[in-house]
Amino acid sequence: MIYPPEPPHPLVDHWMRRHPSAVSFVLHMFGIPPTILGVLLFAVYAFLLSFPVFVLALSLFLGGYALQFAGHYLEGTDPGEVIYFKRLFGVPYVEFPAGTSSPGEDL
Repeated sequence: MIYPPEPPHPLVDHWMRRHPSAVSFVLHMFGIPPTILGVLLFAVYAFLLSFPVFVLALSLFLGGYALQFAGHYLEGTDPGEVIYFKRLFGVPYVEFPAGTSSPGEDL
């Protein structure tokens, strides 16, 4: 028996609503892996205490984040990390691009 596909997890649905632009999506797909790899390489640096490994890890981490922030800049939204601090300090923020619905609304 063939089962119909299940709806996406709420976190995936929320992420997709926050990143509807194809350019932002591509920038995130190219930015997330080096960011994660940079974090993992920090553990290698801590074990080896190798300066070249530290520079590589830092470059991957910051470069990956820069790509993701560029995607948010092009969409006109705040990155999740910035939203956290803006909420914390009561500063207005933009979570969803103009013209899209928030999670409680139907598309």
